[in-house]
Amino acid sequence: MATVVNLRSGSVFTKGFIGFSWTTLFFGILVPLFRGDWKWFLIMVIAMIVTCGLSNILFWFIYNRIYTKNLILEKGFVPADDHSRQLLMQSGMILP
Repeated sequence: MATVVNLRSGSVFTKGFIGFSWTTLFFGILVPLFRGDWKWFLIMVIAMIVTCGLSNILFWFIYNRIYTKNLILEKGFVPADDHSRQLLMQSGMILP
């Protein structure tokens, strides 16, 4: 099960995830669409077409990490609390 981390950017709070993506297992390429992650939605659609759906297995394991890293690196979110900071450091997503 994925671990939830709290992120903030100014006064905006959101959740990031670390670990296996159960939502991607059950809903596949719809997950980035639900989360508004258009870039990875298109990448997953193309990968699914090219690999006849086998790429979905890979995304079950990596999509939560990709999504959370994009929030941190591209959208400027930072950990909202010390527990989230520790989890992100342990997973190697941010530096101490």
